[in-house]
Amino acid sequence: MAQIDPDSPIPKYFQLREILLDLIENNELSIGAAIPSERELCQRFGLSRMTVRQAVDHLVSEGRLHRVAGKGTFVARPKIEMALRLTSFSDDMRARGMEPGSRDLDRRVVRASAHLARELGIQPGEAVHFIERLRTADGEPLCIERAHIPVSFAPDLESFDLSGRSLYALLETRHGVVLDAGELTIDGGIADPGDADLLKLPRGGAVLLLQRRSFTGGVCVEFGVSTYRADRYQLRTVLEIPNRRS
Repeated sequence: MAQIDPDSPIPKYFQLREILLDLIENNELSIGAAIPSERELCQRFGLSRMTVRQAVDHLVSEGRLHRVAGKGTFVARPKIEMALRLTSFSDDMRARGMEPGSRDLDRRVVRASAHLARELGIQPGEAVHFIERLRTADGEPLCIERAHIPVSFAPDLESFDLSGRSLYALLETRHGVVLDAGELTIDGGIADPGDADLLKLPRGGAVLLLQRRSFTGGVCVEFGVSTYRADRYQLRTVLEIPNRRS
């Protein structure tokens, strides 16, 4: 096992963080396993309790560890990388080898407000399907989806059961609406009490707020706002260097 280098310019808490990460990534500490107690880590690495706690706090805030009151600190499940592409939740989870699920929270037809009409490119007052669902993967709640779709694109949408079913696939097979482009805005936020309970988060838990517009042939057919558990998701993208002018 690696040791703390007292002469290194790297802070000791960060060295311990790296050691613990290596143990996790090499499966020497498996998912759900308890890490050594603060006292054990202090003795093993010759560190103060404050230094050990700082390292563990960092890994907890990063979602690599989680604390259980009265029991200890455990290795958390790996975060899911959020797909930054136009794909359905169901297809994304199946591609990861997980079983998608959903529970209807609300299904109704509403009249478009001025704001919603602007997002969808329709007239205020037009009929819009509002679909609110709790989405799960292998039974674990991961996000709450709130989708708005003009009734003109899918007149009988409310008659279909969406439990465990892809909304995008239904739009394509039933209504011939094939999504070919989208816009996505991601913000950080705090779950409101109702969403926190549904997502099994503590009150005030962190979430990712995704605002999405989906298009077919340049026409917006969906405006969605989704609330994702920040402790279960991370974002990854490829960085490109812009062409330099000669």
